[in-house]
Amino acid sequence: MWYLLFKYVLLGPLLRVLGRPEVVGLDNVPHTGPVIIAANHLAVIDSLYLALVVPRRVTFLAKQEYFTGRGVRGRLTRWFYSAAGQVPVDRTGGRAAADALNAAARILAGGGIWAIHPEGTRSPDGRIYRGRTGALRVAMATGAPVVPVILSGTNRVNPRGSRLPRFSKVRVDFGAPRHYLPTAEHHTVRTATDELMLELAARSGRCYVDRYAATFRTPASRS
Repeated sequence: MWYLLFKYVLLGPLLRVLGRPEVVGLDNVPHTGPVIIAANHLAVIDSLYLALVVPRRVTFLAKQEYFTGRGVRGRLTRWFYSAAGQVPVDRTGGRAAADALNAAARILAGGGIWAIHPEGTRSPDGRIYRGRTGALRVAMATGAPVVPVILSGTNRVNPRGSRLPRFSKVRVDFGAPRHYLPTAEHHTVRTATDELMLELAARSGRCYVDRYAATFRTPASRS
């Protein structure tokens, strides 16, 4: 109930006014069954636009810290992320990655949609960066199709470092589902992940950078 209230009453109208989202290829998202949505990452608000335009419930994995805050602010933060369809996971410690992927597999086992940004963090300059292999590992383990998604304009609605959103135009472009055979071979998973990110780069018209976004440093930060 909270998810629907959040999506259609509380935040949805505001997101539509701010971004006037144009949605392309939504029919590529299966109407039922497990689905993995893999999208490029430009802004914090990306997940909200994905949840807004997909008719089905979309679930993300979020840091556990978002759900454990105290006081009024902590309760509001917990409600916000819960209402937005996000599930807490512990991302610290040696088993953090495995636990997160297991949580994703449970979402898919229940016939749900798990959405992820394979880059792992926001692109610092709009280019498409090397993807983490988690999405493809889960896809190959569960058989869930992967729908590649291009987000554009969210970084103008929600610029890095800005406290207030701005009016701009958002586009959400869903590609054809990809299906993968089961395997645990690292080379196969790595190659498939690279191909997925190259597809995102080609379809978006953005340059591909074969390194992780988290390692990016501006010239000023290197000096």
